[in-house]
Amino acid sequence: MAQCDPRTNFCSEINDRANLYKNDLLLQETLTKFHERIAKTKYAYSFFWLGIPIIQLPQDLQAMQEIIWEVKPDLIIETGIAWGGSLVFSASMLVILEACGAIENGQVLGVDIEIRAHNKAAILAHPLSKKITIFEGSSIDDKIIKKVHEFAKNKKRVMICLDSNHTHDHVLAELRAYASLVSVGSYCIVGDTAIENVPNGTIPGSPWGEGNNPKTAVWEFLKENKNFVIDKTIDSKLILTGSPDGYLKRI
Repeated sequence: MAQCDPRTNFCSEINDRANLYKNDLLLQETLTKFHERIAKTKYAYSFFWLGIPIIQLPQDLQAMQEIIWEVKPDLIIETGIAWGGSLVFSASMLVILEACGAIENGQVLGVDIEIRAHNKAAILAHPLSKKITIFEGSSIDDKIIKKVHEFAKNKKRVMICLDSNHTHDHVLAELRAYASLVSVGSYCIVGDTAIENVPNGTIPGSPWGEGNNPKTAVWEFLKENKNFVIDKTIDSKLILTGSPDGYLKRI
């Protein structure tokens, strides 16, 4: 994932360790139990990014930072806004890329079917709001899809994060609608694929669960689209991630 100085073996050492993690049965058994517990206790709801709540595991934010630095996108498209912390995170990363001279005029586009007034107000009041555009509507509505494609038309390098409705059919429709926008070498990150790894009923009242979630959508999508592969190194290295099999790299 991350680029290393070819004169060192640091990246090779990281990959070697990551491969050991995935074959460590005790570690993987512990991880499965831990995943179930943190889902029940809403662990991911405990953090902020630059003052805005961000419903993400810290480990996944580390992966996002590494990917953004490697890919250097000038547009990040996110479906699912919630409190807005992820939009602010992406905007802050693009500002850093601009400061380093890696990109010009980086933009973040957020799409959500319903944006609560207080969340919208907090996003618009944030110092990084000038980097953020919001479309309100279903991410799989034809009109929204057309608007997103139009917004992305003149961008050089696009990255996508899907984190809205987590049902199989919805995520599969998002993948089919937006995957073509992802630049070669960039990523489409599908959130909450870990739903497949926890027992049904872990989060009461959710319309998604085992067999009906973002991971099953990813698996089906990859059967019909050969332009993406799962970056397994990220899963292995993070150990704890909300998006196992969800880091899709366009090749």
